[in-house]
Amino acid sequence: MKNQPYAMMRLQADCAEKGPLCIGLDTDPSYLPPEVIRMFPSASDAVLAYNRALIASAGTHAGCFKVQIAYYEAMGLKGLECYAKTLQAVRAAGCVVIADVKRGDIADTAKAYARAHFEGDFEADIVTLNPYMGFETLDPFLEYVEKAGKGAFVLLRTSNPGMKDIEWLELAERGVTPASPRRVLDAIGSGLETIAKRYGDFAASGCAPFGVVVGCTEEGDARALRDRYPGLFFLIPGYGAQGGAARIAATLLDRAGGTVNSSRAILTAWKKDPALDIAMRAGELSMDDIVESAARAAFAAKADLLGAKKSLAAGGAS
Repeated sequence: MKNQPYAMMRLQADCAEKGPLCIGLDTDPSYLPPEVIRMFPSASDAVLAYNRALIASAGTHAGCFKVQIAYYEAMGLKGLECYAKTLQAVRAAGCVVIADVKRGDIADTAKAYARAHFEGDFEADIVTLNPYMGFETLDPFLEYVEKAGKGAFVLLRTSNPGMKDIEWLELAERGVTPASPRRVLDAIGSGLETIAKRYGDFAASGCAPFGVVVGCTEEGDARALRDRYPGLFFLIPGYGAQGGAARIAATLLDRAGGTVNSSRAILTAWKKDPALDIAMRAGELSMDDIVESAARAAFAAKADLLGAKKSLAAGGAS
């Protein structure tokens, strides 16, 4: 792999060039107007057409795209075909695609999951992983990092309120200082740091070939987490519909950087678009209408995030 860049390093470069926005293609059929769905043989066909049009229209505003597999599994076999073709469309457009699958199993099962998402019909550049069955669950995916340049984002501190049930639990051992508690998420982070040392040369050049998921819905430890893992690239959920603020995301974008996901706020932008009010009330929305609205929302999100980064930099310089 020495002659081929790792997917995470490519993503870091793309986000530096095109901005930190990650467009989430968590495209539930309910996110499309009924009159648009009726234009197609099935809901999954409508979703695929929307995804393809959005990739073409908004790709210049996004550092990458993330595809959440659950929405496609819920549509059955045709949904999984839609999922595969969506991944292919992102990669064909020259963008990094993250498969949000949150896998985390052991032994041969983990190896099968790695093959499923790094080869064949469901091939992605990067996947999301759940480490709660132990770090051995990561090994089959890390093999693809080494032999095929793939990447992974491992759950660290997620964006949902319930993350405090487990991720924030305090352990008996102390944290960085004797006065600070050591949480479950700190133990995970320490283990990932140890694994990252395998890739010391690559970490020195910008970022490690795998990163972590850190949500932007909690401000209290955002700076501490960013400084604690300076060489890890962050996947940052929670911005937009989940209420995460751009100023928190900007803090998490420091150091090695990251990519900030927005899904529903972009996919359903047409629902709050004043320019579409008349067509919406008349039930006459077109595919072009909702795609253009989503592209405008993506541009606005990108501008919001870049503005927050600029404000943070200005504050630090003052």
